[in-house]
Amino acid sequence: MKAKKWMNKRRFSIRGRLQKMLKCMRSGEQFRVEDVAHSSDSLATRDYSASGYSSRTGEVEAKVDNSNIEEAESSLRESGYLNYEEARALLGRLEYQKGNTQAALQVFEGIDIGAVIPKIKVSISRRCESNRRRSQSDAVPPMSMHAVSLLLEAVLLKAKSLQGLGRFGEAAQSCKIILDTVETALPEGLPLNFASDCKLQETVGKAVELLPELWILAGDPQEAILSYRQALLYQWSLDIESTSKIEKEFAVFLLYSGCDASPPNLRSQMESSFVPRNNIEEAVLLLLILLRKFIVGRIGWDPSIVEHLSFALSISGKLSALAHHIEELIPGIMGRKERYFTLALCYYGEGENSVALNLLRNILNDRESTDCILELLLASKICSENLVCIEDGIKFACKALSGLDGKCYPLLSIANCLLGVSLSVKSRSVSSDSERILKQSEALQALETAETIMRERNPYIVFHLCLEHAEQRKLDVALSYAKELLKLEAGSSIKAYTLLARILSAQKRFIDAETVINAALDQTGKWDQGELLRTKAKLQIAQGQLKNAIDTYTHLLAVLQVRSKNFGVEKRLLKSRRNHNRSLEMETWHDLANLYTNLSQWRDAEVCLSKSQAINPHSASRWHCTGLLYEAKGLHQEALKSFRKALDVEPTHVPSLISTACILRKFGGQSFPVVRSFLMDALRLDRSNPSAWYNLGLLYKADPRSSPLETAECFEAAAYLEEHAPIESFR
Repeated sequence: MKAKKWMNKRRFSIRGRLQKMLKCMRSGEQFRVEDVAHSSDSLATRDYSASGYSSRTGEVEAKVDNSNIEEAESSLRESGYLNYEEARALLGRLEYQKGNTQAALQVFEGIDIGAVIPKIKVSISRRCESNRRRSQSDAVPPMSMHAVSLLLEAVLLKAKSLQGLGRFGEAAQSCKIILDTVETALPEGLPLNFASDCKLQETVGKAVELLPELWILAGDPQEAILSYRQALLYQWSLDIESTSKIEKEFAVFLLYSGCDASPPNLRSQMESSFVPRNNIEEAVLLLLILLRKFIVGRIGWDPSIVEHLSFALSISGKLSALAHHIEELIPGIMGRKERYFTLALCYYGEGENSVALNLLRNILNDRESTDCILELLLASKICSENLVCIEDGIKFACKALSGLDGKCYPLLSIANCLLGVSLSVKSRSVSSDSERILKQSEALQALETAETIMRERNPYIVFHLCLEHAEQRKLDVALSYAKELLKLEAGSSIKAYTLLARILSAQKRFIDAETVINAALDQTGKWDQGELLRTKAKLQIAQGQLKNAIDTYTHLLAVLQVRSKNFGVEKRLLKSRRNHNRSLEMETWHDLANLYTNLSQWRDAEVCLSKSQAINPHSASRWHCTGLLYEAKGLHQEALKSFRKALDVEPTHVPSLISTACILRKFGGQSFPVVRSFLMDALRLDRSNPSAWYNLGLLYKADPRSSPLETAECFEAAAYLEEHAPIESFR
C-alpha cells in the first residue's frame, strides 16, 4: 500500500515537473530543476526562444497535449531525466500537431541527429539482444526505447515538415536516416512485436511508406525504386495491408513512370529463382503476388490489380498468361460478361480467333446480357478476318449500329468502318461482277460515313479508306489518304509507310517509293524492318537492280536469323507475331529463289528452297517456287507435279492455279474447260490479277470457238491491271 502511494506520488511529481518544463519552453524562460542532476544538457529552450518562434501564437494554446506528456513521462520513468534532444523532439511534435510547420522544423533542426544516431543503433541492437536472453552482465543501453522512439519520430516529423514546405529532397534524406539506422542496427530484420510498448514500430512503418513518395516528389525515380525495393526486401514487420499497398504502388510506378529500372540486386536467393530483368517483369511479379494474396484470402479484392496486370501482360506479349490468371479467379469476382470479354481480347491477341469468337457468342447469345456494343464490334472485327464467317461479321456490325441508335459518335464511326471492311471482304468472294461492284460501293459508302461522323481523325478508319480506294484503283485518292495517315501517326506506323510505297509503285513511281521506304527504315528499329526491307528489294527488282535486291534480301535474312537466335527478343513477341516472322523469313527465301531462277542460277535457287523447307516442309508457296525452277529448266512434267502439290496443300493458292493452267495450255491436248476452270478459279479469288487475265486471253485466242470480243476484254483488263499493279498486294 505504501509502495502504491509512493508510485502515485512520484507519477504526479513527474507530470507536474513536465508541465512546468513545457510552460517554460513555451514562454522562453529559463527553467532550473535540481532533481534533474543526471542530465549533462540543459533543456531545449534557448535556441527556440531566441529564434522568435513561439507556440503561444497570441496566448491561445495553453493546454498541453496529454499524449506528449505521457510520452515524456515514460522517458522520465526509464532514464530519470529528459535531455536536450528529447525535449526538442517533444516540443517539435507539439508544434507540428498544431500545424506550425515552420516552427516545428526550426525546433527539429536543433537536434544533433549525427550525435544521437550511434546511441540509437546501439540501443536498438541491445534491445534485440535482450529479447534473446542476454546475460545480466551486459552493458545497459545508452538510451531507453521510449527515447529512441521519440527521437526517430522527430526525424520523421522533420521529413514531413520539409515535405510540407516543398523541400522534397531534404525530406527524403531525413526520412532515409530512420530506415538506414534500423537496418544497420538489425541486419536480419525487425523482430515481431519489437518495442511494442512504444511507437517505434509505427514510426518505422510510416517512414517505410513515405520514403518512396518523397523521392518521386523530389524527381529522383532511381532512388524511389531503391526505396521501394528496400521496403519490400527488408523485414520491417509491416502488416499485410501496408505491404500490399507498397507492392501495388511500386508496380504502378514501374509501369507508368517512364523510367528504366535496373534488375534488383538480391542479397540472397535460391538457385534458379526468378529475378526480374526490367520494369514490366518486376511489375508483373508484384501484381501476381497481390493476386495470389487475394486468392488465398489474405487481402480484399481490388479490381485495379487486374487492370494493371492486363496492361502489363498485354504490352509484354503475355496475353495467354493473362487469360490463365483471369480463368483462375474465383466466380463472382468478375462479372460473366466482363470475364468473357477480357478473355476474348486475350485469345484474339494471341491469334486464337475461333476461341475468342466463341466466347463472344456466349455473351451475345445470353438474353440477360445487355449493352453489348463492344462485344459486337470485336466479334465483327474477328469475322472480317475470316471469309467463312464474313456474313456474321456484317450482321454484328449492323446490330451494333442499331444498338447505338445514333448515339456515341466514336463508336458509331468504328461500327460503320467495320461494316465497310466486312462488305469489302465480301465483295472479293462473290461470283458475279454486278454483285461485286454493289458490295464495293456499299463498303466505300460505309467507310465514308465512318469518316464523316468521326469527331477526330481515326488512323484505323483512314487506313481502311486508303486501302479500299487503292483496291478499286482510285490511286490519287488513295495516295492522299496514305499521306494523311502518315501524318496522323507521326511516321510511327510501318503499315502506313508500306501502303504509301505500294501506292506509289502502282503509279510506277519506283524511285519515290524507295525513298519512302528508306525514310521508314531510318525511323524504325532493326527488329521491325522486315516488311520494309522486303518491299525495298521488290522495288529494286522492278527497277532492274537485281544485285542490289539480292543484297537487300541477304540483309533481311540476317536480321531475321539474328532475332530468332536472340531468345530475349523473340520471347517477348506475341505468338502471332512470332508466326508472322517465321512466315516472312520463309517468303523471303522464296523471293530470293525466284530471283536466282530468273538469273538461271539453279544451284543458288535450290539452296534457298532447302532453307525454306527447313522452316515449313508443307508450304504451297515453296512447292510453287520449286515448280517455277523446274519450268525454267525445261522440266515441265516435274513442274506440273510441284504445282499440283502446292494445290494439294492450299487449293486456293492463286499463283499455283495460274501456273498449272499455263503448263496444261503449253502441253496441248487438254480440254479447254479444264484450263479455263483453273484460270476462272484464280480470278474468283483475285479479280485484280493481271497474269490470270492475260493467260485467259491467250486461251481464248487459241480457241477458235471463243469470240474476239472476250479475248480483247481479257487483254484489256490485263493491260489496265498491269499498268496499275503494285509491286505487292495492297493488303
